[in-house]
Amino acid sequence: MADTTTPDIVYTIVDEAPELASHSLLPIIRSFAEAAGITVGTKDISLAGRILANFPDYLTEDQRIPDDLAALGELVKTPKANVIKLPNISASQPQLDAAIAELQAKGYALPDYPTAPATEEEKSVRARYDAIKGSAVNPVLREGNSDRRAAGAVKAYAMANPHSMGKWSADSKTTVASMPGYDFFANETSVTVTEAGAAAGPAKIVFTAKNGTETVLKDGLKLTAGEVVDATYMSASALRDFIKAEMESMPEGVLFSVHLKATMMKVSDPILFGHFVAVWLEPFLQKHADILGDLSPNGGIGSIEARIRTLPNADELLAELKETLASRPPLYMVDSDRGITNLHVPSDVIIDASMPAVIRAGGKGWGPDGKEADVKCCIPDNCYAPVYEETVNYFKETGALDPTTSGTVQNIGLMAQKAEEYGSHPTTFEMTEHGTVAYVLADGTVLHSHEVQKGDIWRSSTAKKAPIEDWVQLAIDRQAATGYQAIFWLDANRAHDAELIKYVTPILEAKGVADKFAILSPREATRLTLETIRKGENSIAITGNVLRDYLTDLFPILELGTSAKMLSIVKLMQGGGLFETGAGGSAPKHVQQLVKENHLRWDSLGEFCALGESLNFLAAQTGNKKAAVLGKAVDAATQGVLLNNRSPERKAGQPDNRDSHYWFARYWAEALAAQTEDAALAAHFAPLAEALAAGEADITGELAAAQGAPADLGGYYKTDEAKTTAVMRPSAALNAVIG
Repeated sequence: MADTTTPDIVYTIVDEAPELASHSLLPIIRSFAEAAGITVGTKDISLAGRILANFPDYLTEDQRIPDDLAALGELVKTPKANVIKLPNISASQPQLDAAIAELQAKGYALPDYPTAPATEEEKSVRARYDAIKGSAVNPVLREGNSDRRAAGAVKAYAMANPHSMGKWSADSKTTVASMPGYDFFANETSVTVTEAGAAAGPAKIVFTAKNGTETVLKDGLKLTAGEVVDATYMSASALRDFIKAEMESMPEGVLFSVHLKATMMKVSDPILFGHFVAVWLEPFLQKHADILGDLSPNGGIGSIEARIRTLPNADELLAELKETLASRPPLYMVDSDRGITNLHVPSDVIIDASMPAVIRAGGKGWGPDGKEADVKCCIPDNCYAPVYEETVNYFKETGALDPTTSGTVQNIGLMAQKAEEYGSHPTTFEMTEHGTVAYVLADGTVLHSHEVQKGDIWRSSTAKKAPIEDWVQLAIDRQAATGYQAIFWLDANRAHDAELIKYVTPILEAKGVADKFAILSPREATRLTLETIRKGENSIAITGNVLRDYLTDLFPILELGTSAKMLSIVKLMQGGGLFETGAGGSAPKHVQQLVKENHLRWDSLGEFCALGESLNFLAAQTGNKKAAVLGKAVDAATQGVLLNNRSPERKAGQPDNRDSHYWFARYWAEALAAQTEDAALAAHFAPLAEALAAGEADITGELAAAQGAPADLGGYYKTDEAKTTAVMRPSAALNAVIG
């Protein structure tokens, strides 16, 4: 059960590998923090936790849990917020369905997800579940803009111990394909709300059908002066034409792939994904439409196979489905051994992780034959596809990046107060018929209007004035602190970006720093940034919300080999701090390995970095000098883990996540025992450091002995607490020291 009081530091309960690691690391953090009078509590923002918190009326009294996400949402709006946020599941529909089923099997009487709600109760249930899908957590917690960068020690280690990089060749057939028009980029309109004209105040989104019938898609919107309001749509027919054209023009020996974000973009991207599946399997789906019924292709080939297995002639249909797939070009594979393709599950290929993986591998992906091949990467929308296209083109020309000499790319990202939450919010809609969508003010003024067709995806998003101004100032401060090249990644030919430029340029000029910044389109900024870091120089990418997400995977994966080691600080606008610990895209694979052979290769370096920043922030915030001593010692311990190669290794039998936590605790204790700023802390930690050193053989031996056999966690989305603790704290010797 999560804590109900507000501690000095809040550590989030999440999912999958990061949460497993917490069972080992959090007791260490709490033990050390207690010596400085610091309380470390938890709040549950896991997928299972969010589900249970949203359905108390279906649960028994002892099964109910508080809505920790809502509580955290209030906390981050206060100056005392100090939150360490681990990566949580941004649930796709298949993940949500699996979590519901697991919880039901554990005795929670939750309703099924209504795929076709008919009653008011079913509509209410679906609305509650839909609010949990996708990026449900981040918009609530991110009441500030983002400052992401590689810590100095992490970057130095990566340069001295380079990760593997695939070789690029000029004749690579790997390409990025995007729609020639009628996408979100082409159809976008944008306006900045003013006191007069586009007036601040109430607004609504209205759909008018061809027969004149009006439907309010979203009411109760409240616009504020200075807010940038966008609207756009993607043509479904143009999307399908694009998919067919790319499928039919596949070069020999090249894999077909689509790269979307059906997790964060929970409304739009599952629909886009479904169109790819529907076009790919069109002959099969049309032939068997009568028996497949209302099955949506948005769940992927995996959901189609699951439905088929419930039918009497399942074997015959599965064989025919396999033949249809074999008749198409080869697909980029998630798991060649298990036959899991790019089109099986919408959340299996997440663009900010999958595209950097292809690029790092020299433009290669795994095919159905278990061999690497070049890839056609379909990214339908042109808002950000040029970033990846330019990266691919650049490396074809120049060869792979050298991690031993590469500079670094930091990021200042606009995201506060739900800025630019494209596709993951309640203002994105799939059109059910032909008509017009309008964004209408209270006085009847039409802010935006688009004529749409059935199946088109219409969306709107906003960015408020205060977050935009805070974002620009954060960029100015970061550039002044570093002296690095600084680029606003904004395209003057894109409607939304043009409105942001109207903010950026006057602020830079008023501050007298316009000469220290460039404003470039994402394509131009990509090229210049890659040229800069290839020379060993550094750059700051100042971006909107989505590019913040994409670039803080792309560049770290090229520079460091992973994005999990990034330092991510959210300076909350009310004075608090949110410290994020890296990306969780690889977390499911880590869990699979742990369950199979009790080896967890998750690297907690992101947690170490966030912890140090959190303690330093607490010291500055409260005047707790002991917190500053602990924070400084965390930095020393992190360096010790890196310099002595104590990070987790990949294979069973090698040191894993639990070993790295032992070494982190030991180096942390040794640093605290050696420091001279606080004698009481030094005296407290000296015997602990001695005990951890003396127990090395017993502790590492017990950790090694735990590996090899399968591990029982008692669940996936909601693990059994006792079983998970036993798996993640298998060393009696270490537990005796830490408690």
